Amino acid sequence: MNLLELCDPRKNKGIMPMNDETMLEKIQTIFRDVFDDEEMVVSRQTNSSQIDEWDSLNHINLTVAIEKEFNIRFALEELQPLKDVGEMIDLMQKKCR
Repeated sequence: MNLLELCDPRKNKGIMPMNDETMLEKIQTIFRDVFDDEEMVVSRQTNSSQIDEWDSLNHINLTVAIEKEFNIRFALEELQPLKDVGEMIDLMQKKCR
């Protein structure tokens, strides 16, 4: 079963949702790709003020990459109040249940 199927309730019968650590690893891979930095380390506390290249365009790129990787969709009003990666993971876990 691939990552897309883990968040798809039609295909996720009897499989536990991903935990924080697994999601964070996948998100870190996405951040490294979007920001073209293989050394980047992302934590639940990481936010846009800590990454110089995290502008509005890269924010869109991150969102689209996360939606694709985890087969989920975000509404604008869900994303606006998020303050850091940890809050994004919490939202993703809610959507994957």
